[in-house]
Amino acid sequence: MNEHFVVRVATPSDASILARHRAAMFRDMGVLADALYTSLVDASRDYFAEALPSGEYLGWVAALAERSGEIVAGAGLQLRRALPYPDARRRAVVLGPQGVVLNVYTEPAWRRHGLAALLMLHVLDWAKVNGVKSLVLHASPDGRALYERLGFVPTNEMRFVGDSQS
Repeated sequence: MNEHFVVRVATPSDASILARHRAAMFRDMGVLADALYTSLVDASRDYFAEALPSGEYLGWVAALAERSGEIVAGAGLQLRRALPYPDARRRAVVLGPQGVVLNVYTEPAWRRHGLAALLMLHVLDWAKVNGVKSLVLHASPDGRALYERLGFVPTNEMRFVGDSQS
């Protein structure tokens, strides 16, 4: 399978495709209204154009080997400074940045070819080499099994959605 695809680090010139993938991912999950699609693409493209060169966001893209310009999947990692915290399983205090895995997306025609797993291995390898010991993500129902196979576990995270009275 790998011989059919090449994976490379995303560059600012990929901002438009990364933005389109991000909006398509949310649309496919049923959480993005059609009326907001273009706004999300535009805002995301601006973010990627800034965050890729600064190192705040790292991305990987998979392209067809025989048509290396055609990107069919991607995955990203947003780095953020995290407070040290205890990890009871490792019996250690975790220091250093935390990586938020984002935008794991495969074009519909290329799903079920192992691209998400291939890209996630690049994310995990990069994190290990660069000392990022804490990785978090929000899994879609379709992605949950892959992430669990890779070693991610459900947590007790909750999300504030604001005052229901307003």
